[in-house]
Amino acid sequence: MPMVATAPDDETLPQYHIEAQTSLVERQLRSLKHGDAFAVLDSYGDIGVFPGPEGLYFQDTRFLSRLELTVEGQRPMLLGSVVQDDNGALSVDLTTPDIRLDAGDETSIPREIIALERTKFLFRGTCYDRIGLRNYDTKPRHLRVTLSFDADFRDLFEVRGSDRAHRGKRSVEVTGANEVTFTYDGLDERRRTTRLRFGPRPARLEANRAEFEVRLAPGGRASIFVRAICDTVDLGREGMAAVGSALPFTHAAYPSPRREDGHPKGEGMTFALAYRDARRDLRKATANITTIESSNDQFNEAACRSTADLYMLLSRTPNGVYPYAGIPWYSTVFGRDGIITAMMTLWIDPEIAKGVLRHLAATQATTVDPAADAQPGKVLHETRNGEMAILGEVPFRLYYGTIDATPLFVMLAGQYYEQTGDEATIRAIWPNILAALKWIDEYGDRDKDGFVEYARETEKGLANQGWKDSHDSIFHADGRMAQGPIALCEVQGYVYAGKKSAAKLAALMGDDGLSERLKGEAERLRQAFDEKFYLPELGTYALALDGEKRPCAVRSSNAGHALFTGIAYPERAESVAAALMSKDGFNGWGVRTIASGEARYNPMSYHNGSIWPHDNALIALGLARYGLKAEAARVFEGQHGASLYQEGRRLPELFCGFIQRKQRGPTNYPVACSPQAWAAAAPFAFLAACLGLELRHDRNRIRFREPILPTFLDDVLIRNLKLGDSRVDLLIHRHGSDVTVNVVRRTGDAQVVLLK
Repeated sequence: MPMVATAPDDETLPQYHIEAQTSLVERQLRSLKHGDAFAVLDSYGDIGVFPGPEGLYFQDTRFLSRLELTVEGQRPMLLGSVVQDDNGALSVDLTTPDIRLDAGDETSIPREIIALERTKFLFRGTCYDRIGLRNYDTKPRHLRVTLSFDADFRDLFEVRGSDRAHRGKRSVEVTGANEVTFTYDGLDERRRTTRLRFGPRPARLEANRAEFEVRLAPGGRASIFVRAICDTVDLGREGMAAVGSALPFTHAAYPSPRREDGHPKGEGMTFALAYRDARRDLRKATANITTIESSNDQFNEAACRSTADLYMLLSRTPNGVYPYAGIPWYSTVFGRDGIITAMMTLWIDPEIAKGVLRHLAATQATTVDPAADAQPGKVLHETRNGEMAILGEVPFRLYYGTIDATPLFVMLAGQYYEQTGDEATIRAIWPNILAALKWIDEYGDRDKDGFVEYARETEKGLANQGWKDSHDSIFHADGRMAQGPIALCEVQGYVYAGKKSAAKLAALMGDDGLSERLKGEAERLRQAFDEKFYLPELGTYALALDGEKRPCAVRSSNAGHALFTGIAYPERAESVAAALMSKDGFNGWGVRTIASGEARYNPMSYHNGSIWPHDNALIALGLARYGLKAEAARVFEGQHGASLYQEGRRLPELFCGFIQRKQRGPTNYPVACSPQAWAAAAPFAFLAACLGLELRHDRNRIRFREPILPTFLDDVLIRNLKLGDSRVDLLIHRHGSDVTVNVVRRTGDAQVVLLK
């Protein structure tokens, strides 16, 4: 079967490049998400005032590209803008500037006498917007409030910078006294519509503009409501069939409530009911999770922000919840991201892992499809519902071009069962685990050298298929690009851990022969990995082996994943840790993806010198696994320090790898996703690493193995930690370098063990 083993020309534009003419950092953008819809807004709550990624998106298409609020033709002055602590809504405080109604006149409306309070949220495929006005003047005021709007229906990949030669047909129509409808009939035979509904009825309504005449008595109040309702139907099947969604209810607008006489109650009541139900949804999602409270208020803020981000990014699928990867570019199912997020949050909420396992099992490849880089048993990399994906202009409708998701899937299954003992779920996905193991041996290791390697099968596919999938991320010490098929360092670790996990699950399934075979294969892989990947001259593992089995002798964070998975022999751990934590590897905020001094090191690059929180979390777990708790705590301290400089204490997808400087925070990466699921999960992994936290259902035991706490934490209270039917609250206290664990509350008979 054909494989494309060449890397792209180093001078060409990177594949699936995210065009960046302005920085997302300087724009102070705000993000909201619910289900398959997400919004990127400026600080005012507006969309598209300046060029950029702002918009209301649904199923990988921008359904609203402009929504601008003005008062008497002028933009209000911003007083404050914040996404609420639970990510439920955006709250914006505005006021009017000095307004002159006629040229040459004196100021007609002095600034700061009219307050505007804006609340925006998403629910069931609809963006709700309430603009409240209050007059603080002693005399009545009459204002002209205008909303300008547009819907370009650009595919997300177009917004990212991809060019298209042809597009479908777009139209707009005033469809009622308080409604405008934008329609796009795509080349994919899908009709996408954005309906804008206003309340009260505008004084003037045009195709791209709504004007309201607002009269405010002294101290008076008024409200304007806007709903942007996203919908998609398939014109190719039975004319107007609704398109299915990963979140079954997202394509339906929240219905307008009716009075007993059948007449609408108005947009204000619609807003209030939707807001109430959206809040209930959020509370229900987090009602039974494990929570953390500490002696450090700043860490508490970071933990709360991480929790809120995780549950905003969760979407319901027919198979359970799934954490979408990140906003704005990756708000969809990604196999690798979902698995690693589930691993890091397993002790907080195992339902995330359950949903990830079930959904990836349901979408596992069953046939050979070179255009999708798919073979039987391979686990999904990415799925998209936009026009370009449906038409095949990009290969991501159901795309399997990842080398690591399949062994990670098996690895997660083992971790999930070890903690929960949920045999029913494991039995349900056991055929998928067997198919994944078969893929690893038959398609993953095509040259039968014992290592799993990748080479794309289509020029449209990703050239590099590990988590560092930039076009220039896999290279030799002299900077030459590695030619495939490529065996990545961390992937061999995932295969090793996956086979060890599968061996235990095979025994559970009663297949002792398979169990023993998998154990033997894992140990042989471990030995071969040590022989081929460990480089004594560097004191760490090679980044990868190229197609000729030559090591890429580059110091990278990938080696930390060898510690995370346990494939590293114990005698290698200290030297690998030393390379990771050296001045070239660790910059004070975290471990760089590529160490300073390597040929392609660039602290501003996506994968060649930047710092990723999730990468550092897995490294911390690996360091702790080998008893290197002080090093794990140092990574935790660096990442916590970085969070203090981020708005809302939110760790972004990544930040630049410049050396830590006094009285300055880390340098932001210009187009990093924020929030990003595995970055949001990272603080929980850091804490678990330092505590040596292990939950074993078979032993009914919660164990803390040689726990330590970083210097910024004196006490940690863990509430509602679950093991089987048991629930415990634990108070962990640091006495200098010593740590004690006290059971504050317990239901059930789970044992709590402290091992020093």
